[in-house]
Amino acid sequence: MFGVNGGEFLIIVIIAMIVVGPERLPEYAQRLREFVVRGRTYVKQGQESLTQELGSDIDWTKLDPRQYDPRTIVREALLDDGPAPTAAPTRASAAVVRPPAAGERAPFDADAT
Repeated sequence: MFGVNGGEFLIIVIIAMIVVGPERLPEYAQRLREFVVRGRTYVKQGQESLTQELGSDIDWTKLDPRQYDPRTIVREALLDDGPAPTAAPTRASAAVVRPPAAGERAPFDADAT
């Protein structure tokens, strides 16, 4: 948690005890406890509110924001074995104008200018 191992946490606690002092340490410990209890209460109320508003049968995997990661989308698109594209020309490719040959004038549309 927070990249702090057991030894580092113990050093932080000892330094906190020295800085705060033994006479104020119980007061700060009580405040920390109240803060943690209040945080748990807020989280539990939030979960209950979500369950009440959305229902208990909601599929949370559909709402997971990690599914919209661009890397995941590209990976799935590349690994997808969908149907092979057909060789039939599409409407957009049929409308493509070929470049004029050497010495030929480019097409001109008076209505477009």
